[in-house]
Amino acid sequence: MTENRLIPLAIPVLRGKEAVYLTRCVKENWVSSAGPSVTEFEEKIAALTGRAHAVATSNGTCAIQLALVALGVRPGDYVIVPDWSFAASANAVYHAGATPIFVDISAESWTLDPAQLRDALRHFSDKVRAVIVVDVLGHPAEMDELEVICDEAAVPLVEDAAGALGAHYRGKPAGSFGTAATISFNGNKVLTTGGGGMVLFDDPKLAAKARHLSTQARVGENYDYDMIGFNFRMPNINAAIGLAQLERLEEMIKKRRQIASAYAECIAHRQDLIMMPQTDQATSNCWLSSVRLPSNDAAKSLVQYFRDRSIETRIFWSSLSRQLPYQTAPCHSYEMSQELSGKVVSLPSSSLLTNTDLARVTDALASWSLAG
Repeated sequence: MTENRLIPLAIPVLRGKEAVYLTRCVKENWVSSAGPSVTEFEEKIAALTGRAHAVATSNGTCAIQLALVALGVRPGDYVIVPDWSFAASANAVYHAGATPIFVDISAESWTLDPAQLRDALRHFSDKVRAVIVVDVLGHPAEMDELEVICDEAAVPLVEDAAGALGAHYRGKPAGSFGTAATISFNGNKVLTTGGGGMVLFDDPKLAAKARHLSTQARVGENYDYDMIGFNFRMPNINAAIGLAQLERLEEMIKKRRQIASAYAECIAHRQDLIMMPQTDQATSNCWLSSVRLPSNDAAKSLVQYFRDRSIETRIFWSSLSRQLPYQTAPCHSYEMSQELSGKVVSLPSSSLLTNTDLARVTDALASWSLAG
């Protein structure tokens, strides 16, 4: 190993039975969106998240869109979205024909602020047809309060648990909250299928509707359709990778938590580097360990400092409401989202990170200073 070898931010860990299960798919000729691995993967993810039903999709973005459409969101409707989130949360709303209303996050959890949500629901009253809450960086949102608020307003809640598989809130698994929940299995997630997602429901009618829509809303074996559907199904080969990944999920999460603990210990005495907050009610899967810096310039300096040492880091999300594609959407509040924008940097968090590489990262973290 050399000091010049790149330490990546987050890459897949494919050292289990992935090749074995993929070979089985090829031998049995199950490689498309039909196949036994898809069904098995859905059943195991449903069990892991405590849900009654799971519908596998081709990616996490279409999982959100499918959830919204299944819940009855239509063109002209509005959906509340956290202002500090990945673009997929808002893009899926637009793909469903609706418009996002951006609402601020809380300083305590960096997730959707319950007080701001309640105020936004009062302000927009009957315009809102759904609320999306995002589990940030593998850390669950303040789900109890958010569910109560949505129940009182009679508005369905969608838990976007894209990167939070294996995390918990008050002992309940991420993905188990809301009328529907979604997960991503993108290549940088703790558990990957290469590309893929999942929609989770407890209501069998909603699950059946989502499954029907995901397969072009085809009726029977002939080319007959009863709705405008989508081609959103996950291929069997992707599900096969997911099954192999599931066998090592606990091991991979344990490693991510060890990495997060090492970073937290490294910067515990510093005021210019602060780990993402974790609430007492939640247990994060530590998908992407991230630190908050005092300014945008400090964040850029840290990223460049690591780049010079062949260590990949990345400045995390920016406020969506301030960005060009979303500036015409309603925005209820954005102060905390703006405060974090450009100041959060994600550190190497792959479950493949060796102790030697981790030492390289913590050494660089300890030696960095804005003064140079």
